[in-house]
Amino acid sequence: MTKGGALPKGFERPTVSASPSDSGVQEKSEEVKSSSKTITLRISKFNPEKDQRKAFHAFTVPYQRWTTVLDAILDVKSHQDHSIGVRYSCRQATCGSCGMIINGKPKLACFTKISELDSDVVTVEPMNNFPLIRDLAVGFERMFSTHKRIKPYIIREDSETSSGTKEFLQTPEDVEKYIQFASCIKCGLCNSACPTMTTDSTFIGPQGLAQAYRYVADNRDQGKDERLRIIDEPHGIWRCHFAGSCSQVCPKGVDPAMGIQLLRGYLLGYRK
Repeated sequence: MTKGGALPKGFERPTVSASPSDSGVQEKSEEVKSSSKTITLRISKFNPEKDQRKAFHAFTVPYQRWTTVLDAILDVKSHQDHSIGVRYSCRQATCGSCGMIINGKPKLACFTKISELDSDVVTVEPMNNFPLIRDLAVGFERMFSTHKRIKPYIIREDSETSSGTKEFLQTPEDVEKYIQFASCIKCGLCNSACPTMTTDSTFIGPQGLAQAYRYVADNRDQGKDERLRIIDEPHGIWRCHFAGSCSQVCPKGVDPAMGIQLLRGYLLGYRK
């Protein structure tokens, strides 16, 4: 380096200019920003420990065609109201954590795009038929307890790990009888949509009954009679009025209403 801080001739730093690709990225970013639309997001807020009643808070949120309701809620939580209570995890409709009422219907927030709602106002509330923790978060303890009570596992006297026991093989037809019910992610949307659960808090519910059918229909299982005794009770399978709303809201295409009817077939004796 020469006196005064100048670099010797031949060692000067080259001048860097923006490449056409860099300019394109910047233009694309500006284009995306300019194409953003906005919605009014109404979020139900209520903390049972300190609030007297539920209130809706409105926020203006930008969105793109791919923006989900969960994205919008988290945008508000990050930039406008840090206190919003919401449960979420995977963001890909697998964990079942972010169920809520969206514009009046039980849906997964991470699986619902704002652009598909066709509304300038999106209202989110906690799921029905669940105890409220705070804002959009509800308690799943009762649903999980009921799920556990119907024994959601293969019951056998032997096992695949027993000496001399081979793998329990099934034909495609055997698997077809129950496979859709194995897709349940325990999001609770079916229970939230169920009108019987609204009037009978001790009803087993479509989630538990559908999972009971999943194992009763599995020909590897030997616990059918035990499960049928569990669901054949005053607040069990006979409380279902076959409204079918549970099947309409399942994000995984499970049909709890059909499973309940098939279970009744076992109890009435025309299914073996």
